Parts: sequence; structure tokens; C-alpha cells
Amino acid sequence: MTLDVKICGLKTEDAMAAALDGGASHIGFIFFEKSPRHVEADTAASLRKAALGRAKAVAVTVNADDAGLDAIVKTVRPDMLQLHGGESPERVAEVKARYGLPVMKAFAIREATDLERIGSYRGIADRFLFDAKPPKGSELPGGNGVSFDWQLLAGLDDTVDYMLSGGLNAANIGAALKAVSPRGIDISSGVESAPGEKDPELIRAFFAAVRLALETDTAPA
Repeated sequence: MTLDVKICGLKTEDAMAAALDGGASHIGFIFFEKSPRHVEADTAASLRKAALGRAKAVAVTVNADDAGLDAIVKTVRPDMLQLHGGESPERVAEVKARYGLPVMKAFAIREATDLERIGSYRGIADRFLFDAKPPKGSELPGGNGVSFDWQLLAGLDDTVDYMLSGGLNAANIGAALKAVSPRGIDISSGVESAPGEKDPELIRAFFAAVRLALETDTAPA
């Protein structure tokens, strides 16, 4: 598969197996206690073993301090860190220097002006993740099952490396990939039977939909 696919918020062996067998390039573990997808570092470390040599492990945090990141990096040994809070460009640079790991910085998008914020992070963050702004009242920065207007990304410079996230599922991934051309996609709630409960069948259905979309896009007219 030429498209990076990240299955995020994994907590069980069955879901991990479905993600890896489906062809996930990245598997994500969420370390944010308010999230129904929160996982303890020891559990993530155990699950992560199955991904060695198959997919990159991403540790997702929200405004985590050094002590919290130290514990996660030491125990889980992720391949990449995802910063999903209000981390400044300076903080991103600090995290990269401290751990020697690539960093993906997430941004919440609702309107075109939201994309202007990435300018100060270019050359610092290794990759961006564009998610929808959370609904009013939500305490979760991501995993809310809502999407944004994908056309907002159509005017981005081709050199911007990003993952598309926010409300993706098997039913709409084809439309998303027709609208924009991300180098990667990220899904969490779209493959769940309940908040925080990954469904292996939904994961398999999502990968089938992604492959169909990619085959349709590359098929001769």
C-alpha cells in the first residue's frame, strides 16, 4: 500500500492483529487519561512487540511534561511521538532533541485560517496530523468522530507531509481520498463499536475500503 495508514487508540491484541494484518504502517497508543482509548505504558509496551518490523509505533500525548514522556519512551520505546495538544514550536523542538525521535504535530482544523498555524512548525515537526476541531464541550482533542471540510487542504504546498484524520471510516474514506492527497491517514473512532472499543471487523472493512479507493483512483479511465 502506497498510503500510510495509522490505526490509533489500540488497546487489545485482537485489534492489534487486525491492524497489522490489514497493512497498517503505524499503530498508535494514546496516553491521555481523559480518553476512553487511554492505555497504560506497560500494556502498550506488550502490544508494541507484535509491531516490531511491521509497523511504526506512535505514542500519542497531550501537553505531556518531560516526566510523563520519559516514562512512556523508556517503557514503550516508540518509533515516533505525536503531540496532540497546544505544544509550541519550541516545545516540539525540545521533545525532538530530548528523545531523538521524529515528532508528528497535530492541529485541529475548522476553517482555512487554522492552517496558517503550521508555518512556525515547518522544519521542526517531522509530520503534521490534521484533525477536526472537537465539538463544544468535548474534553478530547481527537477521536471525536467528526470531520472537517477536506477541501481546505487542497491548496497546501505539496511539500507538506501530513496525515488526514477526523471522522474517517469505511463509508467516507473513498470521498476523502478523492478530495485530497494526504501521504497518510489516521483512524480511531471510525473502527470502534463503542468509544475506545476497537472492532477487528471494522478495521478489516476499513482497509478493504482504502484499497478499493486506491485501486479506483489508479485505474485507467
